[in-house]
Amino acid sequence: MPTFISLISWTDQGVRKSKESLDRAKAASELAERMGGNLKEVYWTVGPYDIVSIAEFPDDETGTAFLLAIAAQGNIRTTTLRAFNAEEMNGIVGKLS
Repeated sequence: MPTFISLISWTDQGVRKSKESLDRAKAASELAERMGGNLKEVYWTVGPYDIVSIAEFPDDETGTAFLLAIAAQGNIRTTTLRAFNAEEMNGIVGKLS
């Protein structure tokens, strides 16, 4: 399954509701599972991003739909990276001429 690493920043609303962050993460995990994915890890961080998450979804479209659904709640903004493991990278490099 495709892997996505999200660098997450709280919006002003998200900061005001920061006490609800653990509940929101649990709800996001449940949504990911309903969509056929898996929110593998969530880390609350110090620095330019407030949260970093690692998730897997069956395809890029489902991963994007998940991110749009959680961002639409107004608590976060995301910068998401499509990540490739060694096996996937081997297939990519194998396509080079």
